[in-house]
Amino acid sequence: MSTPARPPAEPVCPRCGTPHEPGQEYCLECGYRLHPAPGLAGRLSGAWQERFGWYPGDWFWRVLLGLVIAIAGATAAIVLTDAGAQDNPIVATAGGAAHAPTTAPQTATVTLPSVSTAPGPPTTPSAPPPPTTTAPAPGSLTAWPAGQGGFTVVLESIPSSAGRALALARARAASRAGLPKVGVLDSGKYSSLHPGYFVVFSGIYTSRGQADAARAAAAEKGFQLAYSREITR
Repeated sequence: MSTPARPPAEPVCPRCGTPHEPGQEYCLECGYRLHPAPGLAGRLSGAWQERFGWYPGDWFWRVLLGLVIAIAGATAAIVLTDAGAQDNPIVATAGGAAHAPTTAPQTATVTLPSVSTAPGPPTTPSAPPPPTTTAPAPGSLTAWPAGQGGFTVVLESIPSSAGRALALARARAASRAGLPKVGVLDSGKYSSLHPGYFVVFSGIYTSRGQADAARAAAAEKGFQLAYSREITR
């Protein structure tokens, strides 16, 4: 008597080939899980069955998770124990009473030979360096010494109505041209000058001859109208 053929649409177990119902979860013959459970466990069980052809059961993942947690806890405990051991304070123990040495220490005496030094040649003190003089910067102005008279070279006489700023500008131009000790005088404060002017001067001399020689030098630099003049209070 021949075995009746099963319908072609009837599902079979992929492991042993035993037929099963469409909604059946496990194979009744070999225990193979026919439909993976939903969620992460189902995906893991499906991947396990495809890789190895059998599945131990969902209990395997719970056991594996517990094992991982136990290993992690043991590792953390070891690390914390080592860290605590490194922070332990160091306790210094007091020693016993000091003992006097049984023998007196010997002191070695070393005699050094005397060294005679011949007197060297006498040293002569070095001469002090000469004083340094700083030349005035081009464009700088000189103030006439208070309470002092003398001779100078008058370069220009600018009316007071034109303003002191113009006189200072002309004086700086003369200083940049190379004339010595250039400054500005208020003619009203000096009896030898006519009041009402700002006088641009160059040089402070003790004699008229010196002032005349300086006037010639000023004329060579473009101040042809310059003249020598005595300055008195």
